[in-house]
Amino acid sequence: MSARIAAPRGTFDILPEQAAQRDLVERTARELLEPAGYARIETPAFEATELFERGVGESTDIVQKEMYSFDDGGGRSLTLRPEGTAPVCRAYVEHGMHKLPAPVRLYYLGPFFRAERPQAGRYREFWQVGAEALGSDDPAVDVELIVLLHELLTRLGVPARLRLASLANAQTRAAYREELAAYLHAHEPELAENVRSRIDLNPLRAFDSDDPGTQQVMAAAPRLIDRLDPDDAEHFVQVRGLLELAGVAHEVDPALVRGLDYYTRTVFEFTSETLGAQSGVGGGGRYDGLVELLGGPRTPGIGWAAGIERIILASDLTPPTALQPDVYIAHEDRRTAAFQLLLDLRAAGLRAEMELAGRSLKGQLKHAERLGARHVAIVEPDGVRLRDRESGAERMLSAEAVLDHVLAP
Repeated sequence: MSARIAAPRGTFDILPEQAAQRDLVERTARELLEPAGYARIETPAFEATELFERGVGESTDIVQKEMYSFDDGGGRSLTLRPEGTAPVCRAYVEHGMHKLPAPVRLYYLGPFFRAERPQAGRYREFWQVGAEALGSDDPAVDVELIVLLHELLTRLGVPARLRLASLANAQTRAAYREELAAYLHAHEPELAENVRSRIDLNPLRAFDSDDPGTQQVMAAAPRLIDRLDPDDAEHFVQVRGLLELAGVAHEVDPALVRGLDYYTRTVFEFTSETLGAQSGVGGGGRYDGLVELLGGPRTPGIGWAAGIERIILASDLTPPTALQPDVYIAHEDRRTAAFQLLLDLRAAGLRAEMELAGRSLKGQLKHAERLGARHVAIVEPDGVRLRDRESGAERMLSAEAVLDHVLAP
């Protein structure tokens, strides 16, 4: 016997019982987002590596350490997509979607890939649902998206709190990075080694460190939210006011940073204590310069993504019960007649199954009970014996009459 081959570390199989939970998440997202004007978009599982180097940022952990990149055999570097916003913006530019009425509202659901340490709810292949709105810098668009994510988590039973901040505009943030880097250099001996090594490359990531010494230094660090220019400050005030109008509780977290370079102004994250230390369920922010960075026209945008595995882990979703067959077709050596009845019942829209595993008639009846079939149709030489499994009533019918009796009230 050959050795068994397991799935690669950090990946997983989606079995039928888990698929039912995922279907519930997807259906809930679709029922929420589509009436709000969001249309589904799906981008390829792999893209040009340059898209993420340019869009996500070469200084980010994603680009430096977590991307699965490979040569396509023709000298081109491709990367399994680690996130969804840059590909959506690439598609927006490539297909001239800036010509559509703004804002262009899109949503997606699919697999993404990062070479990070696997842990509860975090895998190297993971699924996300995400939503993006491109073409408007109105604070109401920010709040619309935040409210939609809040409603999605609420409908799925995820207990979560909203953290909110502003990362200002690119110019303000560049000046702040220099200020923060100088502060960190002044405290280098107190910082973790991995923080010291990237002070000049990406100093904002120091806020994410779980090292106690670094956390103590960052408690007194200058805050970007205190350095917003008047326009950015007013934008943030309006976002907070509209959130209050929508009844969505939030807390301002000046230390909130996102792991991607393209964010500007509003950033947000929903966290759930049920997930422990790795508490993030979903989040996002505004990226007003990303489309232009990818070769498109100046286009404001904002979006979010939420992890499907994280949602399921945080919500303890109960999947819907499997649909019970309307009719289970049993037979002894009457395969052709049974199969024709199966085809006729399915063509009429009924849920029907037939015996295909070689069970005895007694075994077939037990299997129909396990499935919870409403009716059992036993195909016999002189007709079909139709049994109502709930009442136990039976009647002999022609094959043609079975459908009418099953459909009868």
